[in-house]
Amino acid sequence: MEHLKVGIIGAGGIAAKMHLPELQTVDHCDVVLLAGRKQSRLDVLCRKFHVPRFTHDYQAVIDDEEVNAVAIALPHPLHVEWGIKAIQAGKHVFMQKPLSTSMDEADAFVEATDNHNQTVLALPYMSNPHVLACRNYIQDGKLGTISSAQARASHGGPEVYYAGIQQILEEKPADDLWFFDADKADVGALFDMGVYAIANLVGVAGAVKSITAKLTTVAKPTKLEDTASMILEFETGALGTAQTGWCDAARTYEFSVHGTEGKLVSSRQAESLRYYCPSSQVDEDAPLIEEIVDLSTYPVQNSHQHWADCIRKGIQPPLSNAATARHVTEILLAALKSSRENRTVDITSRLSVY
Repeated sequence: MEHLKVGIIGAGGIAAKMHLPELQTVDHCDVVLLAGRKQSRLDVLCRKFHVPRFTHDYQAVIDDEEVNAVAIALPHPLHVEWGIKAIQAGKHVFMQKPLSTSMDEADAFVEATDNHNQTVLALPYMSNPHVLACRNYIQDGKLGTISSAQARASHGGPEVYYAGIQQILEEKPADDLWFFDADKADVGALFDMGVYAIANLVGVAGAVKSITAKLTTVAKPTKLEDTASMILEFETGALGTAQTGWCDAARTYEFSVHGTEGKLVSSRQAESLRYYCPSSQVDEDAPLIEEIVDLSTYPVQNSHQHWADCIRKGIQPPLSNAATARHVTEILLAALKSSRENRTVDITSRLSVY
């Protein structure tokens, strides 16, 4: 079994909340090097997560001979640049979401992945029990012909998220957030949270053919969008809707898929996946048959455990891979264009997820 020696590029919120805690659960894996700009954050994270070495030089992680796997935990405009450098240096790569805000960069990332033998996992993580069970139900024909799907991923905003991060980092509350700065973040709630809704739809209903979207800013102190709604046409002919935003204080993480024989409804809050089908074909008012889907037969892995498993098998992640991330990136960019130009935008990348 390959022992993973991981270097993390980026010592901010996502490294503190997700990468470092999850990597501690991976067997035969050590984080050996952490790179970041702020010395105070490096000190805190190395102490809390027992990381032996740190650096202010991102390139030092790429060049380090002990490191054989790299997690990219930088702001999204920097993702692809450092991801490609890691791949070209022979490292396995864990890519934070969203992949990019540029199709040229997304294409270059897929090309780098295709031209090297390293395992590359690109978030959002789609190989969770809810998505895998949904896919099996669809493949087994329990839903009949898929007609539509819908998904929502939204929360109260990055200021709420970052308040928790600052506690982990032992920092005082900040007056400004890079999430709201259009020059630093480049994109808003659509890429931050909408990426999850779109990824779930692609995972359960397949590739997208076109999108119509409307983006707006409702309440947050930014020129970027804080709320978005989208209508998607899948290559199968089914339709989908996706919603996202930073103005949902009660938080929503859910999706559903509907077909001619039944439907599936997933709610992360309830930690459940439920299957519904009619009890009668001649009585519209007859009660539905409800089944709680048994998720215990599906592997319970966090994203870093799945990455390590794929590395040791010598494969690319079947769903959360570079090609899927490129497809999701194109959908998000097309949504921006659709809202800006008030029209439907076609998706040109093709993807086989079944």
